[in-house]
Amino acid sequence: MTPMGMGELWTQVGSLMATTMFIWAIVNRYFPHQFQSHIKRYLHKLIAFLYPYITITFPEFTGEHLRRSEAFTAIQNYLQSKTSIHAKRLKAEVVKDSKSLVLTMDDNEEVLDEYKGVKIWWTSTKNIPKTQSFSIYPNSDERRFYKLTFHRRHRDIILESFINHIMEEGKAVEVKNRQRKLYMNNSETNWWHRSNWRHVPLEHPSSFRTLAMDPKMKQEIVNELIKFKNGKEYYEKVGKAWKRGFLLYGPPGTGKSSMIAAMANFMEYDVYDLELTCVKDNSELKKLLIDISSKSIIVIEDIDCSLDLTRQREKEEKKEKEASKKGDEEEKKGSKVTLSGLLNFIDGIWSSCGGERLIIFTTNHKEKLDEALIRRGRMDKHIEMSYCGFEGFKVLAMNYLDVEWHDCYEKIEQLLEEIEVTPADVAENLTPKFEGEEVNDCFKRLIDVLEKKKQESCENDMKNNGIKSNGVVAEDGKENGDM
Repeated sequence: MTPMGMGELWTQVGSLMATTMFIWAIVNRYFPHQFQSHIKRYLHKLIAFLYPYITITFPEFTGEHLRRSEAFTAIQNYLQSKTSIHAKRLKAEVVKDSKSLVLTMDDNEEVLDEYKGVKIWWTSTKNIPKTQSFSIYPNSDERRFYKLTFHRRHRDIILESFINHIMEEGKAVEVKNRQRKLYMNNSETNWWHRSNWRHVPLEHPSSFRTLAMDPKMKQEIVNELIKFKNGKEYYEKVGKAWKRGFLLYGPPGTGKSSMIAAMANFMEYDVYDLELTCVKDNSELKKLLIDISSKSIIVIEDIDCSLDLTRQREKEEKKEKEASKKGDEEEKKGSKVTLSGLLNFIDGIWSSCGGERLIIFTTNHKEKLDEALIRRGRMDKHIEMSYCGFEGFKVLAMNYLDVEWHDCYEKIEQLLEEIEVTPADVAENLTPKFEGEEVNDCFKRLIDVLEKKKQESCENDMKNNGIKSNGVVAEDGKENGDM
């Protein structure tokens, strides 16, 4: 075709487009709405006939925008290798222990892909609301999409094979670049955040090897976690949501938080630290649950202090009725999460929105918790984090001093059987206080502390027994009429 012929062709195309736009404007302005709908339907059919390409849209959120789409995440991971080669505008993210940056497509960028000789176009788009206002915070109505475009003659290959291929590839990339995260729920004041959760990298080094507790109990917990991780078919068979509850109870300093970190590292799960006092009501609690991913641990620490969930509920309700108006107003500003709402959160119908989750409560006072909260089926396994025994001490000595056996071990074992001391106290005294401090000095410091605690314990026992004895003598004297 000559240059003149090409110019004439573009002139005709431009004239046709202008004529079409003019006619469409007339239709929109003067024709009834019912007639416009018929025209639009036939127009779409005409465009579909002339335009041989099919487009599939993958939104970022599903279910009325309540949950992040697994397909969107898989595509995002899959396109990491494609974008680094073909895309011109990229977004970079640093992943822990990775030698290079993780690159993803920027908004409104297009990448060409190929699968079994079929050409495919990927486009990253963002849906911005029509009504906008200037703000330094992200707009919560913004939605992102991935669009997949291909020729209609390749429809079977794309739908039957390629979609499954990108899902598998995306999950493989996620496992390879996975970085565990520690989440916290947003407070009421942080309304500008798009998600209900914020996160930081989870870098706690705790493991079951470093936990100072009885080896048999540790192995029992590990076996149960392995059984749970491989139990998807079992939970489907028995008709239960794929989740399990753990109650960690015991005095402060016995390693409850270290146990949670060890479980997260062993299972390779994210941790969601739920602060109930920041949750406005039961409805917001459900929204938080929906936004929690699978392969995660939901933690509520010191649950006996979080809300009014103890056995003193009736007494507290009476006190609330007698409170002043000012006190009532302050109470309204706080959390309105109820025990019933929390129970539904744990094992109600909403708990099935996602699988492979561990729910962990910690408390220093198990006896204060409502029985309905910690019964089997909700908190399936109760783990007592007790005082340091000799087996736990040997683990700490190996962790802090690299010592398997020492001459003073028999003395330390005897002292640990006679007194109650937490693993945190033992670890503190085993920690070298200056560069070059000898192992013998660390053990001597620990023995001195244990002997001091033993002496204090004996003095307290003698004092208590003495008070009781005096009381008995005094009562006998009164009965006999003696002064």
